[in-house]
Amino acid sequence: MAILEAPPTSATAIEPGGIEAIPSSKRHGSPWQLLATWSAPNLEFATVFVGVIAVAFFGLGFWQAIAAIVLGNVLGGATQGVLSQWGPREGLAQLVLSRTAFGTRGNILPAGINALVAGIGWFAVNSVSGAFALNLLTGMPTWLSLLIIVILEIVLAFVGHDLVQLFERYASIVLGVIFLIAVIAVFASAHKAVSGGGSQGFSFGGFTLTTAAAFGYAAGWNPYASDYSRYLPKATSKTKIFWAAGLGNFVSCTILMAAGAAAATIAGYNPDNPTDSFVAASVMPEWIRDITLIAIAVGAIAANALNVYSGAMSFLAVGIKIPFGIRRAIVALGFGVIGFFVALSALKDAGTSYTNFLLVIAYWIAPWLGVVFVDRILRRGTAITDFVGDKAKYTNWAGFIAFIMATVVSIWLFSDQTFYSGLIVKATTPDTKYAISSIGDLTAIVGFVLAGVLYFILFKALKPKLGGPLASEPDLVVGIDAAE
Repeated sequence: MAILEAPPTSATAIEPGGIEAIPSSKRHGSPWQLLATWSAPNLEFATVFVGVIAVAFFGLGFWQAIAAIVLGNVLGGATQGVLSQWGPREGLAQLVLSRTAFGTRGNILPAGINALVAGIGWFAVNSVSGAFALNLLTGMPTWLSLLIIVILEIVLAFVGHDLVQLFERYASIVLGVIFLIAVIAVFASAHKAVSGGGSQGFSFGGFTLTTAAAFGYAAGWNPYASDYSRYLPKATSKTKIFWAAGLGNFVSCTILMAAGAAAATIAGYNPDNPTDSFVAASVMPEWIRDITLIAIAVGAIAANALNVYSGAMSFLAVGIKIPFGIRRAIVALGFGVIGFFVALSALKDAGTSYTNFLLVIAYWIAPWLGVVFVDRILRRGTAITDFVGDKAKYTNWAGFIAFIMATVVSIWLFSDQTFYSGLIVKATTPDTKYAISSIGDLTAIVGFVLAGVLYFILFKALKPKLGGPLASEPDLVVGIDAAE
């Protein structure tokens, strides 16, 4: 069993190993570092675009959009805070901890999904927004802008945890200042639009779609949560972890999404060319435009450093064995290369692709959350040592079945996508072009509740193993290493 024996000599030293538990000798940091960790990656244009689609695509007025955005981000921020609390106890990554709810084999499904969504899906989406910004700022070809953005993202993720955390810390300050200036400029330009006529549009369908999109974005970080808290000392305050991670996610998402909603109310705003429209002369002065484009590009790098890093962690959590000392770094490099070509193919239709992607994210995360939350409650006060190792051969089909059933049923009935509409959504959609269902998209909330209820019932019926008292858990959990 390979154990991380020595800490890196500096933040620029490549983090060794894969998904091993972090021993107490390597624990370091403050819970408040999570405030920056979960603020910086949201300070990018992809976050702004959630607010844009609320007004431009879903037809909400500004204040109705804000209400939906706040609700979605409260839910996503709260779940981020809760999951971040789980890292320090065993020093394990989020999709490794997920094994208790799904079993060693059953967990291959959520870990595999997250590896693809994080390492390739989110990576491509954010790289595209960064590439557009760099293209606007410099005039260089979009493909070249994309290549530069991707290279910088891969370097951060390849080196690993400490460099990523250091970058996010300073990026959160720089990006925070720049985006605050940009947001003020946007609201100044949008003042008449958001406070005058035409701002009272409301539909329940548009509200649920916006809430789902905001939740999908904020909760998109949920499967990574403990990846960045697992290095904290075991005795770190859970309350501080919750508020640092939760507020970092909520505040950054809400402010930038609100700016997007405000921008979409400005006359002449073109949602099909959102980056250009957001920094147009009618919205902000040229000097603010230039620094905002820089911030959008850097924000994409901040987001994707986490996406590639955690995508690699989830890939290793599947159980694939890579016999190299820097296996996590190697996987991160592979995801970056694949993500580049996916992003390159999405450059032509970024708006539609991103809208669909935001909603689909919540389709799998919500049922996964329902299962892991209920599992944690049912296992409170017990050790998990015997269930998370690669060779544990632990089975818990309750989680797998609940996850599959809840995901399929919620999508089948409530999905509201351009490429598929659920049965209930179809029945509640007016027969006119571009019409929105009267109920919108309830897939995430139905998936979460249904998965939690099903897991509780199946857990009681199938009776998967429970560990001994939590006090008996060893200081270091061994046997978790994809290279064994």
